[in-house]
Amino acid sequence: MNVPPAIAKAMEPLTTAAPLLEAMERLVVSEPADPARFELAAKVVQNPVIQANPTLCAGVWLYVDALDRSHTISQGVKDATGSFWHGIMHRREGDFSNSHYWFHRTGDHPAMADISGYDPHAFIDQVEDRSEADSPALVAMQRREWQTLFEWCANR
Repeated sequence: MNVPPAIAKAMEPLTTAAPLLEAMERLVVSEPADPARFELAAKVVQNPVIQANPTLCAGVWLYVDALDRSHTISQGVKDATGSFWHGIMHRREGDFSNSHYWFHRTGDHPAMADISGYDPHAFIDQVEDRSEADSPALVAMQRREWQTLFEWCANR
């Protein structure tokens, strides 16, 4: 990831145990987060460099499928970035209409321009149409979306 060294170091335990290509395997999360990954995320978000930025915390929790934790944080971030994380979280829980709502609030977030072929509303519709199957192409888009937004948050 293209993040400042302190953030990369803080994330290392999590990204070593669960590399991005193994994270967020489900488009719609129906089971609790893996306990081992959850514990790693809990340690990561306590690192001062992560803890100082709520948007990074929201992203860490999404990375391990801890949607409730991410939701609590993103709901408290009252800007377009908080809405972006919030919209992702609702899509991943299968609440597609609420995800559309939050992406309308997000507007044209600057990070979106860095995700090739990305239209958040079309993506929500594609996930909804395939919510029973985790299409590799859609999972790959989900990971690019997460990585791009996390990097954007880390570099601000």
